[in-house]
Amino acid sequence: MDLSGTSGIVTGGASGLGAATARALAAAGVQVVVTDRDDARGEAVAKEIGGVFAHVDVTSTEDIIAATELAKTLGPVRSLVNCAGIGGATRTIGRDGSYDSAHSLEAFRKIIEINMIGTFNCVRIVATAIAATEPLADGERGAIVNTASLAAFDGQIGQAAYSASKGGVVGMTLPVARDLSVVGIRLNTIAPGLIDTPIYGEGPGAEEFKDKLRRDVLFPRRLGTADEFASLALELLRNSYLNAEVIRIDAGTRFQPK
Repeated sequence: MDLSGTSGIVTGGASGLGAATARALAAAGVQVVVTDRDDARGEAVAKEIGGVFAHVDVTSTEDIIAATELAKTLGPVRSLVNCAGIGGATRTIGRDGSYDSAHSLEAFRKIIEINMIGTFNCVRIVATAIAATEPLADGERGAIVNTASLAAFDGQIGQAAYSASKGGVVGMTLPVARDLSVVGIRLNTIAPGLIDTPIYGEGPGAEEFKDKLRRDVLFPRRLGTADEFASLALELLRNSYLNAEVIRIDAGTRFQPK
């Protein structure tokens, strides 16, 4: 699918995977709507790539509709890459044996709400706009890429909520791709492993932590880069025969329990 002259939306586009993906799409000729809750960083990325910024909380349908309508003014909406998400680590039960120390349901719901429900919220709204565009070759209208995680398969101690949220993203891949196939929209999911993004912090402590993470990486023995993720996202958008797939990008990583 030729992306030049089209518009696309990247959620979580202010930093990390989202920012790298927004840059890759812009280089491919896409008019990118960079969305995030971080206005300052989001606007900076949008300015850098010649795109536009929209403040979006992925749990807000109104925010997503506004960003989608903005994208429609820039060109036919053909792509969506969902990178917005949050982490968190809490064990299911506490050490003191009290009910109060068990995993907070509020924290569990928040991670599910943003990572899984927020992803689906964006898909259902943006896909509605893509479905209204003129079909291209083979009736194709556009493509969507969601972001899961290796935690969906190899969740570590304390990752019950995060793994459940990303497992939900994996689980919706095939049925949603089937739903969208009738209007010529493809949907794939990337399950990244250990990618070197600001989520790990900065400074000596962060570097020491990342050194420990490398133990589970098969080859090459390093953390991945956001640009490597973005390259795969771009291929999933462009390659019209890739559909309903969950693709790991992890250098053969298999997480240990902790």
